[in-house]
Amino acid sequence: MRKYNVAVVGANGAVGEEILTILQEIDFPLNKLVPLASARSLGKTVEFNGKSIAIQELTNDIFKEEEIEIALFSAGGSVSSEFASDAVKAGAVVIDNTSHFRMDENVPLVVPEVNPEDIAKWKDTGVIANPNCSTIQMVQALKPLDEAYDIKRVDASTYQATSGGGKTAMEELVSQMQDFFAFKLDDAEHKAFPHQIALNVIPQIDVFMENGYTKEEMKMVNETSKIMHKDIPLSATCVRVPTLRGHAESLTLTFACDVDANEVREVLAKAPNIVILDNIDESLYPMPATCVDMNETFVGRIRNDTYAKNMIHMFVVADNLRVGAATNAVRIAQKWVEMEGEK
Repeated sequence: MRKYNVAVVGANGAVGEEILTILQEIDFPLNKLVPLASARSLGKTVEFNGKSIAIQELTNDIFKEEEIEIALFSAGGSVSSEFASDAVKAGAVVIDNTSHFRMDENVPLVVPEVNPEDIAKWKDTGVIANPNCSTIQMVQALKPLDEAYDIKRVDASTYQATSGGGKTAMEELVSQMQDFFAFKLDDAEHKAFPHQIALNVIPQIDVFMENGYTKEEMKMVNETSKIMHKDIPLSATCVRVPTLRGHAESLTLTFACDVDANEVREVLAKAPNIVILDNIDESLYPMPATCVDMNETFVGRIRNDTYAKNMIHMFVVADNLRVGAATNAVRIAQKWVEMEGEK
């Protein structure tokens, strides 16, 4: 089996670290791993398969020098904007985890369980975009149900962990909780979020748009339509909650026909990388604390609406650093390798 030279841009970030872990777990066909970051990370190393590998500085020429074939970017939109084209020019496929390329009409936006066929469009730009974390886990559940019943509308409320804001955001939650137990929370600083996050929920993720929705909420709207190749009316309210990892979503789905909750469970149980946790007698349902380090999306609290027979409510949870970022990126890479190997 052919092996590939793979670069991970942002290798020491929260998502980059998860990418490295997953590449080890699945035994990805690696010839050479090249961890990349800014000059500030020179002298640091990453652990991979029992070895310490030095982080190299991300430069315009590094992809050509290291003969990179797959470049996984997770270091922020400005970094992707500056360096992704260098990777493409060097002959690599770029799998980008930032928002920079997502809505470019020439760049495929891919969730392998939903639209793997779009990966074939990568040669138009050399880039495949990874969707937003909250979008990925949602469309994994939407796709099989749309095929079965024809979704007409989606209403979503999210409960998103601090890790969605990066390492500094997680550290801010931990620091504020420490201040709380030291009776100093009133004096706690908040930089990652517009308000205190400890013992609080903040109904704002990213900046507000002219229509009153946040950028995060509009990402879910626009990305869902692009991924599913269908204009699905969708409204979202995205909320930051004081957890470290694992995004949760409360979804209300409206279908073209009447649906039964038991049949919905059966449809989802057959879908790839979906796990049903739904036994109310045993208080069994998805929770962020039980999805950490998992590569599956968990669905529970599946129930019919009490008034409309064509509506279903459900609760969807996934590890945002894995399913919502690193796992999806690596699955794209796996599918790309598979498709390239068939040629």
